[in-house]
Amino acid sequence: MTTQTTAPQSASHPAPAAPAGLIGIPAPIGRALATVGGALTVVSTFLAWTWTSAFPGDLTVYGYPGGLQVLVLVGGALTTLLGLASYGVKGLGWLAPADADAAVKLAALATFATTWYTLIAITSKLGGVVNLEPGGYIAGVTTLVALLGSLALPFERPEPEPIDPDDTGWEHFKHGLSHNWQTTKAVFAARAPRPARALPGYVEILLIVAVLAAALLVFTYGIGTEYDELFVGFLITAGFGFAALNKSGLIAHASQITARHQNITVCGAFVAAALFPFTQTDDQYATLGVYILIFATVALGLNIVVGLAGLLDLGYVAFLGVGAYAASLVSGSPSSPFDVHFPFWAAVLVGAAASLVFGVLIGAPTLRLRGDYLAIVTLGFGEIFRITVNNLDGTSGPDVTNGSNGIASIPDLNILGWDLGVQHDIAGFTIGRFANYFFLMLVITAVVVLVFRRSGDSRIGRAWVAIREDETAALAMGINGFRVKLIAFAVGASLAGLAGTVQAHVTYTVTPEQYLFAGTTPPNSAFLLAAVVLGGMGTIGGPLIGAALLFLIPNKLQFLGDYQLLAFGLALILLMRFRPEGLIPNRRRQLEFHEDAEAPTVLGKTGA
Repeated sequence: MTTQTTAPQSASHPAPAAPAGLIGIPAPIGRALATVGGALTVVSTFLAWTWTSAFPGDLTVYGYPGGLQVLVLVGGALTTLLGLASYGVKGLGWLAPADADAAVKLAALATFATTWYTLIAITSKLGGVVNLEPGGYIAGVTTLVALLGSLALPFERPEPEPIDPDDTGWEHFKHGLSHNWQTTKAVFAARAPRPARALPGYVEILLIVAVLAAALLVFTYGIGTEYDELFVGFLITAGFGFAALNKSGLIAHASQITARHQNITVCGAFVAAALFPFTQTDDQYATLGVYILIFATVALGLNIVVGLAGLLDLGYVAFLGVGAYAASLVSGSPSSPFDVHFPFWAAVLVGAAASLVFGVLIGAPTLRLRGDYLAIVTLGFGEIFRITVNNLDGTSGPDVTNGSNGIASIPDLNILGWDLGVQHDIAGFTIGRFANYFFLMLVITAVVVLVFRRSGDSRIGRAWVAIREDETAALAMGINGFRVKLIAFAVGASLAGLAGTVQAHVTYTVTPEQYLFAGTTPPNSAFLLAAVVLGGMGTIGGPLIGAALLFLIPNKLQFLGDYQLLAFGLALILLMRFRPEGLIPNRRRQLEFHEDAEAPTVLGKTGA
């Protein structure tokens, strides 16, 4: 038997200290404080935080959390469970398969931030701390205790053994190299999420259903927040909560399970989305839902151009406008100079075909450019489109688009006798106008997802990825770069035009001001590009999630007024700093941004 020996530590080179937290509390005590603090925070949400119902959410009731208290309850419960998981409590190991300590920090921070935001909001709105009830004081103290306890937990990476510059001995060099290498391997092995153990097929499918149900619940809650303070608290809790679950490794394990059942996951996601209108009592939030789907569908089309082919298009919203104008001109609007009323399927074909033609006409002379030069040209095309439709008013040019007044009074769609402009009763539920268009856009989104998946997995899709990674090498391997990029441009344009045909009927009016490069509200080219990058380039779910967030957040943050874009920009900077690969990253890009990440055995499909 071979006995492993360890080089002795000299007086000048003491053994490195164990990893420590930000404060001097021992880690076991800190872990206990975080866990107990989270549990007491849960208890505090069942107490009254203020004496008057003037603050929205009615935080005056004992025994029943309301408003922002519900978010604090969720954060406190998550902190407690992760704290117990860090102790190795049997049955909770699945909650933190990678790093429970780091997850506890983020969960405690989420609970602390939401609680103190609520207390400050109560104090500011009602006029002083005198308006706080004992429950509010208890919540403030317990969340502070939990946060301080979490800060005592060790960091992920211990400091390497210091090297004495005066010691040039070979033995010290060998020992230092071996020690640092072993430490690095141990840290990475301990912190990297372990591969998810394969469960029985029906169990994994049930887990996928649970994940989709949770996603529907979170989305429905976020879109249905009735007042500004609740939405800000929701953003804090959801953002840090997602970061905590991601740090714990639970998100990675869920991603591995869904990757093994991609078809079931995609179908289940559409079923969950189809259930959304049935969770609403009126069309107020279904309106946001249909606009989010339009924005998300266009972002997914842009993902073909930017995410797969690597072409920076800054005027993509113009293709949405081409489809919308083309469909509005042939859909029976009294503002249209053409006295025709095409059925829906014909209007869709006209809109998609018009965008396809414009995509080819713009791409043919410009796609021989690369990088910044191509971006400038596409930006110019977007502005040219807006100025052109603004001048086709009968004065500055032919009377085609009615100038700045646009095409108005576009009639509602009627598909196979189903009028999308009136309410319908389905299984006891009343489905309004915007819910009808929501279902239509869901079908179109499914078509776009199918096109993205099939094209991404095809020969042309692999050629797009090759062009994106290294165009010179792709050309050397025999790929016709110009033809491949033109196909990507044409496909992306036609998908945007497809969504534009529905947008024209949803909004009733199509005007040039709807298709700017940048503005305070989407859709515009800047927000579309941000949705792709924020969500995750080259993936299916990334642009859908990114577009949903980028449409919902500005809509809910209108109370900030002139500071809306400032807050939004700061949020984007922070997200790109801490998660540059996007919310749902392509695994290739994740390896590029995180060199210490464990490379998977198989990189998988493009749309993973």
